[in-house]
Amino acid sequence: MCEFEKKFDDGQEDILDDLELSTARRVNLEQKRINVDFPAWVVDSLDREVARVGVTRQSIIKVWLVERLQAEAAHKS
Repeated sequence: MCEFEKKFDDGQEDILDDLELSTARRVNLEQKRINVDFPAWVVDSLDREVARVGVTRQSIIKVWLVERLQAEAAHKS
C-alpha cells in the first residue's frame, strides 16, 4: 500500500496537499454545449416561469431536464 492510500484509509491526515486539484475533473459532469430551437410560445412560457422563480433560462432548463431524466430512469428500473 502506498503512503497516499495509507493516509486516505487511516483518515488521520489531510490528503488535499497530495492531490493536484487544478487538473481534477468530475466524471460524467463535463460540460457539452448543444443548441436547441423552441417555438416562440415555449420561450415565452419559459420566460414567465424564469421571472417567477428568479433564475436563468439555462438553469431552469437544466433542472427540468435532469428531473425528467431521473424520473424516467427510476421508472425503468
